[in-house]
Amino acid sequence: MKIIRVIAEVGLLYVFYLIGDYLQKLLHLPVPGSIVGLLLLFVLLLLRIVPVKLIENGSSFILAYLPMFFIPATAGIMNHLDIFSGRGLLLIAILVVSSVLTMVVTAHSSEWIAGLSASRSSRRPYRARGIREKGKEA
Repeated sequence: MKIIRVIAEVGLLYVFYLIGDYLQKLLHLPVPGSIVGLLLLFVLLLLRIVPVKLIENGSSFILAYLPMFFIPATAGIMNHLDIFSGRGLLLIAILVVSSVLTMVVTAHSSEWIAGLSASRSSRRPYRARGIREKGKEA
């Protein structure tokens, strides 16, 4: 039964991809349709129109097998090593700088999101308490 749920959730993620692709072609956006679909899903998740529970198993399944999707790209690079010959040090420098930059941006954005969610969770009990007090007064 769980496999059917995972297939349905992956299908839903694919529907978001198709919607993003359609919007990209319709609006002639310079961004790929998959990114448009991803942003659409992100906005709908933030607005809680689409609950996380609806895609949780399917997205976890895809994330578990994500490294497997990089194998064809890596094998393709091996066929074109002549493009990279003579530029080894430059490639290493680019890889190091981009990796460090990615880690720094990811760390700061994760810290920002964690702080944002912590501040929201600290405000909720106050709101709930305020509503309860107003209910008692009424």
